[in-house]
Amino acid sequence: MSQFKLDENSSVPLWVQLKNRLIYLITSGAYRTGDKLPTVRGLAAEANLNYNTVSKVYQSLEADGYIQSVRRQGAFVCDVSDKPGVSSELLIESITRDYVRRCMELGWDAPSIRQLLATVINQMGADPREGEGDADSNAEEAEAASGIIGFDRIRKERRASR
Repeated sequence: MSQFKLDENSSVPLWVQLKNRLIYLITSGAYRTGDKLPTVRGLAAEANLNYNTVSKVYQSLEADGYIQSVRRQGAFVCDVSDKPGVSSELLIESITRDYVRRCMELGWDAPSIRQLLATVINQMGADPREGEGDADSNAEEAEAASGIIGFDRIRKERRASR
């Protein structure tokens, strides 16, 4: 499966979908600083898009500071660690959205996905950043995550207590 698969039925324009996908791949570390991106022609063929569409995406990414084009050499990923909006929370949200989308593509429904997440969180038993962790607070967080409502409140309370 191509990492550049786009949804032709979406109301989001294809060039925006591709741009967002590339931003995700860059900010998630799939492409690292200095990595060369596929050529415009190569990406156009892989994503089944017009050459001009991919060229527009690359120009937009360059204008936003995600990539730098070097004549006759290609497009290279810039250091985005200091870019506003590139945070671990946004990255985690993006990864979670990708995970949920993939689960749904495999036929899972929302309640099953919530239950699986709650089970995994309970099995892990601890936040790796907290050492041993507190099983009661992790169970509370997992329960809240399974219902989604209240998860943000619990997450904020835990951050405040650190």
